[in-house]
Amino acid sequence: MTKLTETLELKLVEPNAHKHRKLCETKRAYQDALEAAFNADCTTQSAANDVVVNYDLSGYAKNALKKYVPQLCGGSYDAKELHDDHPVRFTNEGPKLDHKPQNAIEWYVKIPHHDDYHLWLPATPNPEQRKWLEALHAGDAKMGECRLFDRDGEWYFHIVTTRDVDERQAPSSAETPIGVDIGEAALLTVCHRDERGSPTAPTLWNDDGKTVRQLRETYFTATRRLQQRGSERIAESYGDVLWRRIDHILHTVTSEVVAYADRFDNPVLVLEDVTHIRENMDYGAFMNRRLHGWGFAKIHAQIRYKAAEKGIHVETVNPAYTSKTCHCCGDQGYRPDQATFKCSNSECWVSEYQADVNAALNIADRYRSGESHSREYTSGDDSAAEGGRLTAPQDSQADADTQQETLGTYAS
Repeated sequence: MTKLTETLELKLVEPNAHKHRKLCETKRAYQDALEAAFNADCTTQSAANDVVVNYDLSGYAKNALKKYVPQLCGGSYDAKELHDDHPVRFTNEGPKLDHKPQNAIEWYVKIPHHDDYHLWLPATPNPEQRKWLEALHAGDAKMGECRLFDRDGEWYFHIVTTRDVDERQAPSSAETPIGVDIGEAALLTVCHRDERGSPTAPTLWNDDGKTVRQLRETYFTATRRLQQRGSERIAESYGDVLWRRIDHILHTVTSEVVAYADRFDNPVLVLEDVTHIRENMDYGAFMNRRLHGWGFAKIHAQIRYKAAEKGIHVETVNPAYTSKTCHCCGDQGYRPDQATFKCSNSECWVSEYQADVNAALNIADRYRSGESHSREYTSGDDSAAEGGRLTAPQDSQADADTQQETLGTYAS
């Protein structure tokens, strides 16, 4: 058995004035407690507990804070500053889910406000996640950490959910490592070697990469102009429309990548380990904006859960120099443009090669040589915000943070 994780997104039906006020109170108290614990540099749960215990929050929110703050302060995120849109987190003991199929609005969630006061609110789920929601309600899946988001007065509730799936039977054939390169020119590129070691069956999603780049440029240009005119709400709404289109492209392409892998015997999808790529990037203002807005974590998360549903293993390898190393001789080369790789070794038969295919082969080869970084992920998002927006509403479909879950009370 293997664990499959999905973050369920529910949009809360517009609450009445009383419940809206209570939600705002919870958000404000949580953010105040988070800021106080962060400023106190709480690197342990015990230290965080001494700070957050004084705030008017439910124990479920305090327990989630006690786990999260040490991750920010010198832990896995080592954040230098706080974003201003962190979601309110709850451990899994507090929130509850109810299903009333006879009602026009079928689903209801219980959100803790204080230890002795909770809010029941109707919610509409992402229709693509209905089977997951039904499995959770039936007890066939487990609830993990929950998060409450306020997006310009509209409230969303995310539930990290896990369930066990049967693993694919141990195959008699050797593994087929398939390298997956995430790029700017081609959105994704996959390639592997045949039994003789020759590169075979490369597939590039060039048109999708071009469409995503155009949508992102449109987003930045249009929203900047709207914001300059003072149309903040219109800019936000317009951005949401564009990023939903990008989300749709990412879902389509990652599904096709998994379908590609499923054609081969004993496939292993191999990705670059880009867990902290945003913190390490500095390529100038223009490229930083493009790369920081790129959905590395979202693409990884979608490939992982879709591959798990097919019983396909996913591994990660060191990403260093995969795009600048020749897949044939191993020497360093260079890229005169985004789509072209040139080998510097005059004795190598590879004088010029498609750059993304070259990178995908290097990624697959690193797994083949035993450089796998397979591990349990504590988070599917590689930013310190971990749920907040970066340069765009990356978390709008909840895929960028599918891996984190909170399975118990964090007493200290």
